[in-house]
Amino acid sequence: MARTAGLLLAAGAGRRFGTPKALAVLADGTPFLQRALAALREGGCEPLLVVLGAQAERARGLALGADVVVNADWESGMGSSLGVGLAALPGGVDAALVLLVDTPGIGAAAVARVSSYAAPDVVAMATYDGRRGHPVLIGRAHWPEVTRSAVGDTGARPFLLAHAGRVVEVPCEDVASPEDIDTPGDLAR
Repeated sequence: MARTAGLLLAAGAGRRFGTPKALAVLADGTPFLQRALAALREGGCEPLLVVLGAQAERARGLALGADVVVNADWESGMGSSLGVGLAALPGGVDAALVLLVDTPGIGAAAVARVSSYAAPDVVAMATYDGRRGHPVLIGRAHWPEVTRSAVGDTGARPFLLAHAGRVVEVPCEDVASPEDIDTPGDLAR
C-alpha cells in the first residue's frame, strides 16, 4: 500500500478575507487549519505537513499533529509554497495529497477517495460535475517537474495542463464541495 502524505498549503495573507486563512475560523468555531488537517488525517494521509507563511508563528499553534514548514517566499504565490512543501516531505512517501486551507467543504471522504490512487507515478484530481479541483494527488516521480513549473499563484496548474491526459479524474461531487472561501461573505454560503 502506498504511503500518502497530506500537504496543506496555508501560507497566504488572505488579503480579500482580511486575515491569513490559516488563522480564519468557520461559523461553528473550527479554525480552517484544523478542519483541513482533520480531513487529511481522517482521509488516511500520514505524515501531515503544513506550509505556513503570513503570520506563521501565530498559525503554528493551530497545526496540531502536523509538521510545519515556513515558506519565506510566501508572498510570491502558491507555487513557491507547493515547492517548499514537496521538498520538505520525508523519504518513504510515495505521493502527496495537496489540499488548500480555504476549501473547508472538502472532507475526509474526498481525501480518501483521491488518495486511494496513490503511487509514485500517479497524478489524480478530484472532479466536481466534470470540473477538476482539489484535492490533488501527486506521485513522488512528478515532484521535480511540478516544483519547476509551480510559479506565482498557479501552483501545479502548468504541470497538470501539460499532462492532462495522464491525470486520473476522481468524481467527488457526492462527498465534497470544492468552493474556496475568499471573503468573509463566502462563509454564509
